[in-house]
Amino acid sequence: MLPKPYKNAIIYEDDKLYACLANDSICRGHSVVVWKENAEDLHSLNRTDYLHLMKKVNDIRNAMMKALQVEKVYLIYMDEAKQVHWHLVPRYETKGYDLLTGKKHKLDDFQVDDEIRKCLK
Repeated sequence: MLPKPYKNAIIYEDDKLYACLANDSICRGHSVVVWKENAEDLHSLNRTDYLHLMKKVNDIRNAMMKALQVEKVYLIYMDEAKQVHWHLVPRYETKGYDLLTGKKHKLDDFQVDDEIRKCLK
């Protein structure tokens, strides 16, 4: 089960999914895109839902790159939470796997979601 997002951290929401800043962040701007309905694996989504999810992941990734002025946003999918969701992790100086080994911190920068949201439009 995924933790409930902070209300002021929501970047995007529709009837199928939401995107928000991660509660436990790897770096500034680390976000998640979460499928709302119970779905344990990407393969459980029908084609229409899968395409909708991936379009929104791509849209949010592009907005993050622009807002955060980074060249890369890593897309990470792991299903240990048994709920379809993607982590979108901006790459600053630390690259590749090393980015994932850093210390997580509780979300405290609620300004970055506004920056990403502006670039999403």
